[in-house]
Amino acid sequence: MPDMIDFPEPTLVSVNGVELEVFEAGRENKGKPIILCHGWPGHAFSWRHQMPALAAAGYHVIVPNQRGYGNSSRPSDVTDYNIAHLTGDLAALLDHYGYEDAVFVGHDWGAMVVWGMALLHPHRVDKLINLSLPYQERGDVPWIELLEQFLGSDYYFVHFNRQPGVADAVLEANTSRFLSNLYRKKLPLTPPEPGMMMINLAKAETAPGDPVMSPDELAVYVSAFETSGFTPGINWYRNLDRNWHLLADVDPIIRHPALMIYGDRDVIPKFERLTDFVPNADVVALDCGHWIQEEMPGETTRSILAWLARQERS
Repeated sequence: MPDMIDFPEPTLVSVNGVELEVFEAGRENKGKPIILCHGWPGHAFSWRHQMPALAAAGYHVIVPNQRGYGNSSRPSDVTDYNIAHLTGDLAALLDHYGYEDAVFVGHDWGAMVVWGMALLHPHRVDKLINLSLPYQERGDVPWIELLEQFLGSDYYFVHFNRQPGVADAVLEANTSRFLSNLYRKKLPLTPPEPGMMMINLAKAETAPGDPVMSPDELAVYVSAFETSGFTPGINWYRNLDRNWHLLADVDPIIRHPALMIYGDRDVIPKFERLTDFVPNADVVALDCGHWIQEEMPGETTRSILAWLARQERS
């Protein structure tokens, strides 16, 4: 990784039948764990701005590349990426470090996994903080089926499921261009163009908005996905309906203290009924798009630390 970016060296940890590449800060703060979970197409590196501040605030910061990402294991079976496996990895990571529970923080798909941790392993979660992706109400119709009804077959969640392998190949043939075009901020409000959004981005010569990160930072992502490919991460999407079935008999109410951080310019809508399902949730909205902790790193970190401090006092 570039010298200008002070990011810790990883260790490979064997958990739950896979190996996870794990980055740590604040090991001296044993006993006060916080686990940060990246999204798609993400990397532990997405938390580079938060890790030193959380360690300085007294936390043992544990940041895995989750299964399918970076140098972590990439199982070949699609079903190996369902919510039971993804949350099982995090529960086993707690066991590895000797922790009963932890504060969990998630962004995007990482938030989906953190919500899943609170549902499937409630006793392993102390508090939770999620960015961008609010709680997803289960509803009566499987998620991909529902999205197809409302957003059509070209919507990328649906396309990933109905045309497996098609988008994967286009993204892998254009890794650098795709990531450069995707990681943008200050995007103009424009109607969605026809076709499949992710394929369009992978093929576009230019993209609107401003880059989220420097060329050296982007190079970390490009290198990681040139190694792993995109299929393992996309396989998380290919389990959405399977996850819907897995959660059928689970109590849908999350009672843990929770903080939801939205980006006001994010394409993911806010969930107005959040506290119906997460009654102890507080909400913060920042003036940014989807890549919250990288677009507004200082504000994100301050929001997290201020909320955690209030929880400790209460």
